[in-house]
Amino acid sequence: MNKKQDDHLHNRYNKMNKYELSQSVEKILKAIGEDSNREGLIKTPTRVANAYEEIFSGYTTDPGKLINDALFTVDYDEMVVVKDIEFYSMCEHHMLPFFGKTHVAYLPRKKIIGLSKIPRIVDMFAHRLQVQERMTQQIAEFIQEKIDPLGVGVVIEGQHLCMMMRGIKKEQAKMTTSAMLGGFRTRLDTRMEFLNMLHF
Repeated sequence: MNKKQDDHLHNRYNKMNKYELSQSVEKILKAIGEDSNREGLIKTPTRVANAYEEIFSGYTTDPGKLINDALFTVDYDEMVVVKDIEFYSMCEHHMLPFFGKTHVAYLPRKKIIGLSKIPRIVDMFAHRLQVQERMTQQIAEFIQEKIDPLGVGVVIEGQHLCMMMRGIKKEQAKMTTSAMLGGFRTRLDTRMEFLNMLHF
């Protein structure tokens, strides 16, 4: 992930303003005709602000601390695949959730990354306002930059509430996106080995 891609994250690594968040939620409650002072809603603005701090934690995650030197020199050059990484994100167009599974593969070039770091990388990009296409590319480019492997492949399968609970209302529709870098883009056999593992 290069600087240009990250320029829109103006509050990178800074804490969120939960007071402003709670005030905004209170305004929304009033705007839709609710009584923000009734028993069930009195603490809702604070609850939403606390939830958003977690849901959008990707804005305040420091990638350096996330990796935390978990790169190891290993004499291994076969494909590494981590499948079925669950994710939850928020569509930037309607601020409704989308969720699903992420599959990540890379071809090591002398270095491997700690296993738990790959799901953490997925979460860092998922816990933002996102579109699935950009999120897929960001995960792949970040891994390529940090590990410098011979190639990276990322496939994401997502279901989007913005088209399930509103608008077209297609509950069973799924979206699949992919990003292939290095050997995964230039070598068909490498790409197909990865996709076959996913039963595509």
